[in-house]
Amino acid sequence: MSDRIEKSIEIEAPVSRVWEALTDHEKFGAWFKVRLDGPFVPGEVSTGNITYPGYEHLRWESVVTAMEPERYFAMTWHPYAIDPDRDYSAETPTLIEFTLEPTDGGTRLKVVESGFDELPPERRDEAFRMNEGGWAQQVENVKAYVESA
Repeated sequence: MSDRIEKSIEIEAPVSRVWEALTDHEKFGAWFKVRLDGPFVPGEVSTGNITYPGYEHLRWESVVTAMEPERYFAMTWHPYAIDPDRDYSAETPTLIEFTLEPTDGGTRLKVVESGFDELPPERRDEAFRMNEGGWAQQVENVKAYVESA
């Protein structure tokens, strides 16, 4: 198993529009299926509720680590933290990085989630497998959201 998930997708839209879909908390929530309590702010915790069918009972929590306008957005979180009765706070979170690059046809979005090797062994493989599939879907979601705007 790898320590990182990497996904890349071409989006037929300017970098500014893709950036807005990633960093505006309401737009992010629309394609990611989460209702966030407030805007993303570097160094602060982002909270909210998952709105994906079947997962509405779960809370969202991440920490924004970087926002370099129209280029790089990063946050940490506890991947596949689906047991509402478990405290994941002692685990080392993974790092999610969104990198934007202009292309002739619009924007290349690269998503990397790394740090799975730091997860507890009993959670590592399933968290990686679920997030591998999750990011495959989410890059398609953001593409569809941005291109339909």
